[in-house]
Parts: sequence; structure tokens; C-alpha cells
Amino acid sequence: MSLPAQRITFKPGVKMAVEIVYRSSRDPERLFMDKAEADRHDKMLELAEVLSDVLRKAVPSITEAQSEEAGIYMARQRDLFAKAFKSSPDVLAALLEEEPA
Repeated sequence: MSLPAQRITFKPGVKMAVEIVYRSSRDPERLFMDKAEADRHDKMLELAEVLSDVLRKAVPSITEAQSEEAGIYMARQRDLFAKAFKSSPDVLAALLEEEPA
């Protein structure tokens, strides 16, 4: 769940500006201007964590860092993987054409 954070600037004789930003509850360093965007980021990280755990169970030799990286990658590409699992494995070919991060 995203938590709102407020930035307040105090300057004598100047009107105070208030900017509302949202902080990811799973990634407190990330700030978002939109609550829905922060919530999407939290959900992506939640999915990535579960995927990472599943990968470590399925492949005991994988390192924690590798499983986390793979979990985040798969969670970010959630829609493509969902289509591939449903009935169109060829949609994953688009991922092979991307430049490595």
C-alpha cells in the first residue's frame, strides 16, 4: 500500500507550497506523484517477491540475487507472460529483441 508523503517548504514572507507525493511501502526510496502509480509499483514488487521465492524453490542452485532479478523482470513483463501462459508463447519473442538492461 502506498503512503502519502508531504513536502512543505517554509520561507519567510513567501507563500507555502505543498506538494503531495506517494511513497511505495515496499520501496520507501521511490516517490510517486500519483497514488495509482505507487500502488502499481507495490503490486509489481509483491509479485516479484513471490516469483523470486518460487524460482528459489524450483531451482535450488539459483542465488538470491539472481532470483530477485528474474522475479522483478518477470513481474515487469507480467502482461506478456500472462499472454504466453494463456495461449500465445510466441509473444515472448518480443522480449528477445529488447536490448539488455
